[in-house]
Amino acid sequence: MKIWIFLPAFNEEESLRRLLPKFREVQKRLPQYETVVFVVDDGSSDNTAGITRDAAGEQNVEVLVHPINRGLGETERDGFEFLAAHVADDDLVVRLDCDDTHEPEYIISLVNKVNEGFDVVNTSRFQPGGYQKGVNWYRGGISRAANLFMKMMFGMPGIKDFSCGFRAYRGKLVKDAVRVFGNSLLQMRGFGFTSTLEIIVKLHLLGARFAEVPFGLRYDQKASESKMVSSTTMIGYFVMAMLYHGPGGWRGWRKRLVPAYGRSAGDAAAEFAAIRRTKSIASRFGS
Repeated sequence: MKIWIFLPAFNEEESLRRLLPKFREVQKRLPQYETVVFVVDDGSSDNTAGITRDAAGEQNVEVLVHPINRGLGETERDGFEFLAAHVADDDLVVRLDCDDTHEPEYIISLVNKVNEGFDVVNTSRFQPGGYQKGVNWYRGGISRAANLFMKMMFGMPGIKDFSCGFRAYRGKLVKDAVRVFGNSLLQMRGFGFTSTLEIIVKLHLLGARFAEVPFGLRYDQKASESKMVSSTTMIGYFVMAMLYHGPGGWRGWRKRLVPAYGRSAGDAAAEFAAIRRTKSIASRFGS
């Protein structure tokens, strides 16, 4: 079995110098798994891809490179599509930020929680024992307000921290989600960091079982500039809320997709194709 460590990256050469040795330490603590560090380089102007490839002598690595910067949504879309084509059903995918704010040691607790029977396990600053360090009062306030909005709009059992992308996914679920939704897995890919939320919303539509583990966000360790454009991402959250709750919206799809996916991924894909044929705004947005 493998753990695929998925890192969307843009100009993260310095961060990777710190992170790659930490992944090797995680491998030592999970000897029952083979770890693969998978970096999607989103058009970096530094040596992000080169640093990753240079580590191939010490750990398993895969690198996918965008010739131009396309943004996080496109990077995650391409990453999940690559993973769907390469992971085994019993593999795990752990996606985390590449800026050294997400400590790899939490991969251990994520894996242990998945093995309790969950499909997706999220790290959370808002679970008992969770915290964030190095985040100023303004950014912290915006983050809490955004998470409150997301909880009201997209409330999912087991999730408190909607905006943290440090998560573990079952390989089979990643494969099935790409098969079911295709290019519509991430319809909001042009809206900044909105894709971090959209991926779990789409998995919720398939009936995925969610859980969280507490973790500490180490923003004080951040080695690169923030790539997040808050205004674009916030607009994306509002647009997604309209797509979710509006006429023919995503929320109504769940009643059709959950029973279909309970039968097979093929049945769920056929059901989603039928939804697409309605040509509703919610099903065609971003196509």
